[in-house]
Amino acid sequence: MQSAIEKFLYFEARLLDERRFEDWYNLFAEDGYYWVPGAPDQTDPYNSVSIFFDDKALLKTRIMRLRHPKLHSQEPQSRTCHYVSNVEIDNNRGNGSEIFVHSVQLMTEFRLDKQTSFSGRCYHHLRTQKSSYEIISKRVNLINCDGIFETLTIPF
Repeated sequence: MQSAIEKFLYFEARLLDERRFEDWYNLFAEDGYYWVPGAPDQTDPYNSVSIFFDDKALLKTRIMRLRHPKLHSQEPQSRTCHYVSNVEIDNNRGNGSEIFVHSVQLMTEFRLDKQTSFSGRCYHHLRTQKSSYEIISKRVNLINCDGIFETLTIPF
């Protein structure tokens, strides 16, 4: 199972790097969401400001915006490299069909002659789906989540 989950996370990272956002969107369950907290100690997305908190409908809107030909925040387009490591399955949580996974992620973005790195710990809540997985939730705890950012458009 460890190897299959690692391959799934690597595949997710590659989809983002290749700007295959619609395929990335399809990895999410219908009840899935993507969350990047705005504070290191944030416990829920409802009572505090988040960097991103997208359910599947909002993810679709975000992707449509990323595809818009006049999106000035992506002119020129960002190039990214997502690096995933330290993948651990949390054996104390989940049941037969749901799995909780911890990993470390580094995303490097290059745009307008500037390279920026974003690193943090990722928490995936996955559900087994036929021969693969679907994402119930993806939480990315950036180590600098309370810092000052330029425009953030590409998912972590």
